[in-house]
Amino acid sequence: MISIIITAYKEEKTIGKAIEFILKNNLSQEYELLVFAPDKKTLDVAKEYSKKNEFIKVLKDKGEGKPSALNMAFKLAKGEIIVFTDGDVHMSKKALRFLLEPFKNKKIGAVSGRPVSRDSRKKMLGFWSHLLTDIAHLRRKKAPKLNKRFYCSGYLYAMRKGIVNEIPKETLSDDGFISYLIHSKGYKIDYAPEAEVYVRFPNNFKDWIIQKKRSAGGYNQIKLWTKKEIRSFSKESSGIFQVLIYPKTLREFFYTFLLIFARIYLWILIFIDINIRKKEFKKIWLRVESTK
Repeated sequence: MISIIITAYKEEKTIGKAIEFILKNNLSQEYELLVFAPDKKTLDVAKEYSKKNEFIKVLKDKGEGKPSALNMAFKLAKGEIIVFTDGDVHMSKKALRFLLEPFKNKKIGAVSGRPVSRDSRKKMLGFWSHLLTDIAHLRRKKAPKLNKRFYCSGYLYAMRKGIVNEIPKETLSDDGFISYLIHSKGYKIDYAPEAEVYVRFPNNFKDWIIQKKRSAGGYNQIKLWTKKEIRSFSKESSGIFQVLIYPKTLREFFYTFLLIFARIYLWILIFIDINIRKKEFKKIWLRVESTK
């Protein structure tokens, strides 16, 4: 059995599409689709779909953040494989088939899908989203062949049930921490590039900082917890060559140099907020409105 988990919050405008594209995958094996959300509007939309499909279950979480909702999901999911995705994205029609295929290998503990930007690369932030997701795609694609560790994308990934049963409620990067735990227990993570999930990224710099501080800052948090460096400014800087060969036009070169400075600024903020000020979870995990 397969358990598919959607975590959402105030995503009544997008949750329907997320559910519809999961159903379009037409899974041949038995499955359940569990939708977790704390707000009434999102839950009400999801319930309309559950009335038409007995495999959909809608559950209200406590509104304490995504890690708390995931801890509920770990306990309630019945499937041998658990698929995780969000309420503001949608996957391709064959994504689940490709995502589940690698689990035939018992050494595989998790499989990551491929985020694809829905934004226009003609605009600066849209271009940044394409650059970052495409480079992440190339790195994930090469990693298994080189026997290197890499980490799942929270937009779409799957894992074997029982490897991870709980994460701290203050976890900023749940996908990063879960990936770390899977590796630490001796399992491998594989990549399914054909398992595409389509994502809308921030369209203003303020929201971009909020989102990236949450994700990149989560890896800094993991370093503080585990004393192991998984992702850092120095490691990110080692991939500068890939970044510089990505742009195709003069405008994109200009956008690329601005991105480099933006990432430096981001890592400075992360160090200040997490290492020095030690900000609590609720002050860093903020809603990114422009992606909805």
